[in-house]
Amino acid sequence: MVHSGVKRWFLSIAIYSEPRLIAILFLGFSSGLPLALTFGTLTLWLAEAGISKTSIGLFALAGAPYTFKFLWSPLLDRLSIPWLTNYFGRRRSWMLLTQFALIISILGLGLSNPLTDPFKMALFALLTAFWSASQDIVIDAYRVEILDESQYGAGAAMVVLGYRLGMLLSGAGALYLATYLGWFLTYSIMAATILVGVVTVLLNPEPKRADSIESREQEAKIQLYLDSTPWLSGWRKKVVAWLYGAVVAPFAEFMTRKGWLLTLLFILLYKFGDALAGVMSNPFYVELGFSKIEIANVSKLFGLAALIVGSFIGGALVSRIGIMKALLWCGLLQMLSNLMFVWLAHTGYNMQVLTLTIAIENLSSGMGMAAFVSYLSLLCNVAYTATQYALLSSLMAFGRTLLSSSSGWFADQMSWGPFFLLTTAAALPGLFLLLWMIHSFPQLGEQDS
Repeated sequence: MVHSGVKRWFLSIAIYSEPRLIAILFLGFSSGLPLALTFGTLTLWLAEAGISKTSIGLFALAGAPYTFKFLWSPLLDRLSIPWLTNYFGRRRSWMLLTQFALIISILGLGLSNPLTDPFKMALFALLTAFWSASQDIVIDAYRVEILDESQYGAGAAMVVLGYRLGMLLSGAGALYLATYLGWFLTYSIMAATILVGVVTVLLNPEPKRADSIESREQEAKIQLYLDSTPWLSGWRKKVVAWLYGAVVAPFAEFMTRKGWLLTLLFILLYKFGDALAGVMSNPFYVELGFSKIEIANVSKLFGLAALIVGSFIGGALVSRIGIMKALLWCGLLQMLSNLMFVWLAHTGYNMQVLTLTIAIENLSSGMGMAAFVSYLSLLCNVAYTATQYALLSSLMAFGRTLLSSSSGWFADQMSWGPFFLLTTAAALPGLFLLLWMIHSFPQLGEQDS
């Protein structure tokens, strides 16, 4: 029995050597690379150039495409690109288009001067974020479609690892390069690094175009409607049919599912406690007396390593016990990890406790993210992957941002110990809802164990 259990865990870990998962790692890298170039790295460049804090703050609006990417996801899900789609397929053609557009927009950022032409720089920052968010839509859809359901956990771990490595290169790596090479060469190197994603797309196959029973039912409904409305004919009929299939059907199909409203509520709540604690963690560290260098060193070294390890453990856990049970166990660990902040608040300035706090918090967060991304992947109907995943991931980001915005007010009303106890309790609604979902839908996401 013990030998059998060890063998199953070994097989769960061995899954990461699968070529499709290695491709997901490199695509995750391509997905994560542009983010810091329009946020942390860019704001440092602007500050170094002497741009006012107000103007720098306005540059944050360039990140809007990441929040609203679901608005144009139906186009990427259904539209074909002349010549490219016939040659490369629907998903690969859109990935190649967004990647080449990213190379151009990142080069445009590097050629911009924040002092003489800030509008031009803001435009290229917005374009970079738009093409980056669009690339994310297609990569997420590609990942869901190219992997088997049993590989969703491992795929989530690989995309998290790749994404973090891309962010590390365009964050700390870009700052190091800029110190010695200047901003133009740095951004040119970052643009060239997008070729990692291009080569990955060229070396990997197009997933089979899929439909489903649900999508065929939706298409039958619109066809019946169109046949009963003779005034809709010719190009009007084609436009209405396309719009329904691309925009309406993905949402209509999702809303036919049992408990769909509770599913959306769960997506909002699952990482609520984690988000509340995360927003106030840096102010908490500073108030305890830790320097920015101490926080950065520990978070970059132990935090990143723990996050990567956690994502791999979370992926293996999904493969071993199924998505829903993995969500529960990882959610419990996420909740309990907030108690580390309570301990740190009690001990005060202590580098060992800070290191342990950041390591455990990132480990559990990585596990939870791997399980959560697997769950979002499972929710997507194969006929509407890009649209539904973009919607669900945008809802996750919106919920995290909206709900966690109250954390500062709560922190002002109480001391740090009670505040982090509150963040621990804030995880309970999502976990209770998850328990109800496991009881109501026992077959969802469960693998043989």
